[in-house]
Amino acid sequence: MGALHPNLIVGIGGSAGALNAYKALLGALPSNTGMAFVIISHMNPTAHSQLAEILSRHTQMAVKVASDAMPILVNHVYVIPSDADLLMENYTFKVISPRSGRNKQIDLFFTSLAAAMGERAIGIVLSGYDHDGTKGCKQIKANGGKTFAQDMSAEVDFMPLSAQDSGNVDFVIPLGEIPDKLKSLAAALKT
Repeated sequence: MGALHPNLIVGIGGSAGALNAYKALLGALPSNTGMAFVIISHMNPTAHSQLAEILSRHTQMAVKVASDAMPILVNHVYVIPSDADLLMENYTFKVISPRSGRNKQIDLFFTSLAAAMGERAIGIVLSGYDHDGTKGCKQIKANGGKTFAQDMSAEVDFMPLSAQDSGNVDFVIPLGEIPDKLKSLAAALKT
């Protein structure tokens, strides 16, 4: 594996109430995790998202809006562009715009992440309405990766509860415990 390639790629899905969760999670992570983080947030397709700019204030890692053919680099945070489906393959992004439908971007990204990364895929479902992320967690687990759902600390618990109810979530823990669990998963993969 190239030195610029992350050990793990962590997909983080959220919707209503997830902004504070993204900020807290990124703020608790060191800048040299050896991982890459991809934030898939439900957004109004016509909105100009400030998410990357907002999140860059909460981490030392570089935060970028993902674009087509952009390489996925270690110790970076990427944000889905508005009105797009985001997929990945061979450590690069594939952006499909306009998006294929409402509230399925997390499942689409998690599914491509599972296929591309296998046991080096991690999916985290945070606060939000609807069931997006549930099918994607199933794909990540089926390919040997690990999945998380935010516990009852989620501002809106529909998405994390849906993922949990599917039986495809490895860890249901508070946001504050996710960074340490990610570090231990990364350390276990190095052996």
